[in-house]
Amino acid sequence: MQLHPTRPAFHVALAGAAMIAVGVAAREAAICAFGGAMVLAVALGRVLAHATVARIRSSGFEMVWTTTRRVSRTARGGEIILEAELRNRGSDDARAVNVRPIVSSMLSAEVSPSAIELPAGSRVRLDIHIKTKRVGRWGVHGVALEVRGTPAGGEDLYEVPLLFANPHGIEVLPPRLFAAIQSPRGGRSRSLSVRGRAGNARGESDEFRELRDHVPGDPFKRIAWKASARRRKLVVRDMEREERDVVWIVLDASVELWAGEPGTAPLDTMTDTAGALATRYLTRGDLVGMAVVASRVRSWVTAEEGAAHLGKIAAALASAANMADADRSELDEQEVAMRVAEHARPLDPGGLADVSRGNLDALAQKADSLRSRAPFVPRPPYAKTSREQRLRHYCAAFGIELPPRLEGERDATDHALGATLEKILLERPAPSVIHVLAQAPVPGGATERAIQKLKRKRVEVLFTLPDFEPSVAHAAASAEDRAVGKLVGEAVLSRVRASKRRAEGRLRKLGLKLRAINVRPPKGDDAVPLGEKKEPQ
Repeated sequence: MQLHPTRPAFHVALAGAAMIAVGVAAREAAICAFGGAMVLAVALGRVLAHATVARIRSSGFEMVWTTTRRVSRTARGGEIILEAELRNRGSDDARAVNVRPIVSSMLSAEVSPSAIELPAGSRVRLDIHIKTKRVGRWGVHGVALEVRGTPAGGEDLYEVPLLFANPHGIEVLPPRLFAAIQSPRGGRSRSLSVRGRAGNARGESDEFRELRDHVPGDPFKRIAWKASARRRKLVVRDMEREERDVVWIVLDASVELWAGEPGTAPLDTMTDTAGALATRYLTRGDLVGMAVVASRVRSWVTAEEGAAHLGKIAAALASAANMADADRSELDEQEVAMRVAEHARPLDPGGLADVSRGNLDALAQKADSLRSRAPFVPRPPYAKTSREQRLRHYCAAFGIELPPRLEGERDATDHALGATLEKILLERPAPSVIHVLAQAPVPGGATERAIQKLKRKRVEVLFTLPDFEPSVAHAAASAEDRAVGKLVGEAVLSRVRASKRRAEGRLRKLGLKLRAINVRPPKGDDAVPLGEKKEPQ
C-alpha cells in the first residue's frame, strides 16, 4: 500500500520543522524538543495509519454490487443507477473520502456520497449515477477512494488510496430498440405480430378478397358458379394472400464515422436509426436481417422474425462501436498489453507478481484466466497473432475501449459494402427492401455496381447518408475561441452540405430513394423520403 500525507499532516510537519529551526537559532532545548515531538508524531502517524488500514483491508474491507447481474442494459442518452455497498468487517473505524467510480470514457458517472464514515462492522450504500453517451458495451471497472483510519475518533494524518476492482458491464442500445426489448410481451396488445401484415397482392390463400369478372387465363376452379348464375355472367373468386417484407438493414460502421464528441458523431444517429427501423419492421411481423460493415463484414444477422430476434439485432449494433480489432485500433500490441496489465493488476490476487515486465506471453495467459470474471462474452477480435488476439479479447470482454485508427477506410468499406449487397441478393427468402445507412458510394465502385444489380431484380433500396452537422456544430460550440470556432464551423458546415448535395444527386441518378436521419420514426408507415411529401390520410 502507498500512503499519502493529508493536508493536516503536511501542516504539522512544517510547523515542527519550523519550531526545530527556531529552537536551534534560540538555543532553546525545550522548543527543539517540542518541534521534534511534532515531527515524530507525524512519523508515528504514518506507521499507525499503515497498520490500521492494513488491518481494515485484511479483515474484509470490500465493495460489492447489490445486483447479481453482471451486465445492465440501458438506452443511449439514458441514465442508470448502480447500487453498491462498502463493507468494513474489521474492528477499526475508517473514513473514506474522494470516492469516485472508474468507468469507460463512453460513460459519465458520479457517485454519492463522495465521503463516508465506516464504523467497525458497518456497511454503507453507494449510488453510482451513470449517463450513457454511445451505443456499445462499456465497462464500470470499480471504485477508487482514499481511506483514513480513525483509531482515536478523528482524521489520521495519512490516507491510503484503494482500488476496488469489481467489473460490471453496461450494454447501451438504441432507444427504440431498447424500449421494444424492455416492454412486456404477452397478450394481444403486447406481443409482436407473428403472421405478418395483410397485403393487397393476389395469390393462393384461404382468405377471400372479392368477386370480379372472369378474364381469359383465370383457372376454372376459381369460378363462383352460383354467383355467376345469379349475375348471368362468369365471375371468379379473388383470394388474398398474406405477405411479409424481407427487410435488410446494412450499416456502415467505418471508423471515420465515429469522429466527434460521443453522442454527436454521425454513426451515433445512424445506429439509432438502424435500431428504430429494425424495431418497427419486426413489430409488424416482417423478416429483418442486418449486416454491419466496415473494411470487412463485422456482424451478419440472417433475416428472421419474432421478439427473440430483437436480441440478435441488439448484439450486432452494440458491437458496431468496438475498436478492439487490430485493423480498427490505433494501438499496437505493446500498447494494448500496457492497458491489459494496468486493468488486470488489481484483479489478480498476486498483483501480476508472477508476470515479468515485457513478458507478453505470460500476460496473455494471465488475461485468459481472468477473462472468466468479465461481464461480456464477445467474439474474438481480429489480430495478426494469437497472442495479440487474446490481449484484445480481454479488452473487449471487460468493456475497455481502445482509440480508433486515425486513417479512414472508405475505399475498403465501399468494396465490402458492395460484396455484402450482392450476398444479400442471394439470400433466401429473397429481400424485398434494403435500407443502406452508409456514406455515398465511390463513383464506379463495387457498391454502385451492386445497387444496379438490386434495381434490376426490382429490390427496393432506400439510402440514408450520415449527418455530420451535429458533430461539426458541437465542435464549433466547444471551441475555446467562440468567434473563431463559429467562423470555422460555418465554413466546414458549408462544405459538408455541398458534399451531401453532390452525394444525393449521384444517388438519385442511380434511382434510389433517399431517407433523412430519423431516430424517432413515426408509427405506422415509413418515414417520408427526402424530397417527397407525405400524403394526407
